[in-house]
Amino acid sequence: MSLKGKVAVVTGSTSGIGFGIARAFAAQGAAVMLNGFGDAAGIEKIRSGLASEFGVRVGFDGADLSKADRVVGLISKAQADLGSVDILVNNAGIQFVAPVEEFPEAKWDAIIAINLSAIFHGMKAAIPAMKAKKWGRIINIASAHGLVASLHKVAYVAAKHGVVGATKAAAVELANDGITVNAICPGWVLTPMVEKQLEDRAREAGTDVEVEKKKMLRENQPMLKFSTPEEIGALAVFLCSDSAATITGAPLSIDGGFVAH
Repeated sequence: MSLKGKVAVVTGSTSGIGFGIARAFAAQGAAVMLNGFGDAAGIEKIRSGLASEFGVRVGFDGADLSKADRVVGLISKAQADLGSVDILVNNAGIQFVAPVEEFPEAKWDAIIAINLSAIFHGMKAAIPAMKAKKWGRIINIASAHGLVASLHKVAYVAAKHGVVGATKAAAVELANDGITVNAICPGWVLTPMVEKQLEDRAREAGTDVEVEKKKMLRENQPMLKFSTPEEIGALAVFLCSDSAATITGAPLSIDGGFVAH
């Protein structure tokens, strides 16, 4: 398929899952607006690299998604610089782990702001122009934790369950406007952040990364195989295709059986 002529905004896309999705869109000819934190020179290398490799326009906005006006500004910048926002992928997220009774209020507020509220603000800002064009694709990156819970992740689990609910609500409202809204729910994904966790665990346990991979996966996932950012990118591309025109309001698991057992 081709996404030539389409413009995609992908939040949290300077590394990991978000970068995998942005790269998949660029490979199909879409212009892409990147977003995220990081070293300015490193981000420019990513931006220019995508533009050069795939011959597409690639922009960047470092909007702090914990602030509603910055989310709106990200959508406005993409519309001004790239011409439209046809595809919105709400991917950015943060995590913190602690028992409920010890969970810091500030961490709760930050996780809800970035993992949930930013998705609402992004959808609200992008939908009017999508409606006017009678075409749009909104993909919210939830998590297996949008469907099930695990220990010490109260804010993350609450936010990701909220993402699935917001996805369903928006999908129902937009069902006849040419706009689909879906949630991708990954399990364990082999991102640079997870790779560092595995290295740390191996060092602490006196084992190696391959041993720690199996141990990490066995904690929740029947299939002893990580998903990859590239696989999630391919699923996002599919959801933007004509073949997925009637898939909407769906939480789509890509999790090696995480929520099936």
